[in-house]
Amino acid sequence: MTSTYRPNESKREEFRRYLEKGGVVDSITKALVALYEEAEKPNNAAEFVRRYMGASGPDTAELETTKNELMCLREKIDELTRENETLKEKLQKYESGGQ
Repeated sequence: MTSTYRPNESKREEFRRYLEKGGVVDSITKALVALYEEAEKPNNAAEFVRRYMGASGPDTAELETTKNELMCLREKIDELTRENETLKEKLQKYESGGQ
């Protein structure tokens, strides 16, 4: 068992050194310290860390708003598509009745 345990430990240590060398450990540590030092803790700690580390994606509230907007727009498209079909039918009846 010891022989299978050591290679895993070795890989973990190698990965740890890789993260340290790349500045990842330092960046995460700084983000966590900043979170610790926040007087009012944010509701979403992961979002705080992402923003602190420079992630430029939308936050959870923005995503939820965008999803809701998308859903409303899809409903509006469906409504307009149905209205368009109805008007096409009326126009076709009008055109065939007028000839």
